Amino acid sequence: MQTTTLGLTPSFGFGDRTGLATPGHIAAMRSTGTSIAPIFAQQSIREMSRTSRTPAQVMADAARAVDASGYCNETGADADHLKAEADIESTVSAGFTFFTLDPSGDVDADADSDSNAVLMEKVVQLGESVRWIDRFIGTRVKLAGNTSIELDEMSCRRAAVKYGRAIDTACRLADCVSRTARAANRPYEIELSIDETPHPTSLAEHWLIASRCREKGVTLISLAPRFVGEFEKGIDFKGNREAFVTSLVDHARIADELGPYKLSLHSGSDKLSIYGPLARATQGRFHVKTAGTSYLEALRVAAREDASLFREILIASRLRYSTDKLTYHVSATLDSAPDPTETTDMGILEAEYLGNWSKVPAGEGFTQPGRQILHVTFGSVLCDPVIGSRLRICLESHPETYREVLTDHFSRHLHALA
Repeated sequence: MQTTTLGLTPSFGFGDRTGLATPGHIAAMRSTGTSIAPIFAQQSIREMSRTSRTPAQVMADAARAVDASGYCNETGADADHLKAEADIESTVSAGFTFFTLDPSGDVDADADSDSNAVLMEKVVQLGESVRWIDRFIGTRVKLAGNTSIELDEMSCRRAAVKYGRAIDTACRLADCVSRTARAANRPYEIELSIDETPHPTSLAEHWLIASRCREKGVTLISLAPRFVGEFEKGIDFKGNREAFVTSLVDHARIADELGPYKLSLHSGSDKLSIYGPLARATQGRFHVKTAGTSYLEALRVAAREDASLFREILIASRLRYSTDKLTYHVSATLDSAPDPTETTDMGILEAEYLGNWSKVPAGEGFTQPGRQILHVTFGSVLCDPVIGSRLRICLESHPETYREVLTDHFSRHLHALA
């Protein structure tokens, strides 16, 4: 597998937490005949930690499937949610080409509600990290479509306090990517993730962040804002779709003006109801990330081929849910899905924990809360010496079943983005 940069071509990230899903991802690409570029090797450092895999293993698993299939179209490799230079160095060495920088640990979320006095105090404390903001205060940005962004003093101060250190971190990490990749003579492109915040990214914040990155010499291929609405793991978009589309159009205009770069949709799996608007608003300049949904389809294989294993996974996942959910955006409760010890009907358990496409309205994705219980407990299941091993044996024993469910699942995703 020869990975490369994908530029502004629309792209889709297939996260594979088992190391066995790529054949199904390739089959979905082939079945749709889409012009969207795939990223088969995509994992975050958090995912690798929870599944006890290394960057080299992630690349090797994807490469083995790509080479065996004879797939020869361009593909990237996404080292997701990078926070440390050591992780950049290890993923460059492994052959990754798409580097998603995550400076969320340096975002001051309290700035959204800080009083003016507190904001000004923080501005003084931050010093050089926010002094650049003075150049933007009092300006008015006009975007296509008659949208204007008023950069008044307090909105600028608030954005600078919220993101000042995060921007510095992002630029430092970007420099590390550039330096390390060039030294290794490897191609690279950079995405900036600012989606893991409590509140949506305002147009002013997007403009200021992208402007500052450009000033500091960071070329972005994509940026992931925190969009309007709820982007929970494993289920379709929740919220006002009209408000989402209105905001999306303006974010796309900023990306066009300050880039161009792609808009990236994180937690993108199963958000079928907004794929069409995303593709249209960005005029095809988008990137979508998925990961846990392929793991859920692995569990569908267990439900159909080894019912006792699936039941044990449900029980184990429910026991781990309260702990494992802490670092994920989910709303499901244990009461929102049936207790597997009290339900004998495997069809009901599959429908409640994974969903059934025959019951989903056209143009929409799954909404079952049970999916989230399974989605976030992947590490606990895959690394369990008993059920994790049994799941792997099940998948290796039934590769065609896994390929079939993945092809069906992702063909729906890719068609919705066409």
